[in-house]
Amino acid sequence: MALTKVLTGGIALDAVDNTILKLDDDYALTGTVTGAGVSSATSTLPSEGGAATTIVSQGLTKAWVNLKTTDTFATRDSFNVTSTADNGAGDYTVTIANDFSNANYCLATNAGDKNASVLGFVGLHGATAPTATAVRLGGTASNGNNYDHVYHHNQMVGDLA
Repeated sequence: MALTKVLTGGIALDAVDNTILKLDDDYALTGTVTGAGVSSATSTLPSEGGAATTIVSQGLTKAWVNLKTTDTFATRDSFNVTSTADNGAGDYTVTIANDFSNANYCLATNAGDKNASVLGFVGLHGATAPTATAVRLGGTASNGNNYDHVYHHNQMVGDLA
């Protein structure tokens, strides 16, 4: 795809001597850009201070789900999730659409409840380890019993297969 009408303010060097193209204004480009060095797996961005870089694809959330676990179980919204299942009070399975490369991804969870007197925990269900294709989640109340929290949010970060 050919790009057209890119107004520049010149070419400069950044703090680590990378050549940068200074734009006169902000532009949104659409289409597919190809060529040497263009790869989503290796695209890096500098930190805010410019002292470090990060590989963009490694820092992205690869799957997430927002569950309603009280009354009628429902998936409110999700990304890269094929299905969810209610296995009983405080016990849910999330099946991932595009598998992770292994089971060593990071899972972040939180939950909320309109009943302020119920404090609890959400995370992996019992001793069930996650797999590259699914994760079994659990919710408990402060007394240790399985518990369905009103809001159950989960996100997974790691390398996809």
